[in-house]
Amino acid sequence: MRITVLCFAELAEALGTPEFTLDLPDGTDVEAAMDAVCGHHPPAADRRGTLAIAVNERYASTTHVLRDGDVMAMVGPVSGG
Repeated sequence: MRITVLCFAELAEALGTPEFTLDLPDGTDVEAAMDAVCGHHPPAADRRGTLAIAVNERYASTTHVLRDGDVMAMVGPVSGG
């Protein structure tokens, strides 16, 4: 299956792209997808503990099983004022 991964702000800068695709085995969950992201984009590993993950515009747990065509967004911490 193929998913699209979105990155925002500082994370997109660190990875050098705001968006990329990943080919993953059927039945892959968010945790395994994050393992793949970190393997392809090592700067993501340094930020992994601070990222929230959304799938198709809804926050998702690490056990959420992805489907072909899903969009997984990695959302970093945001400060406001």
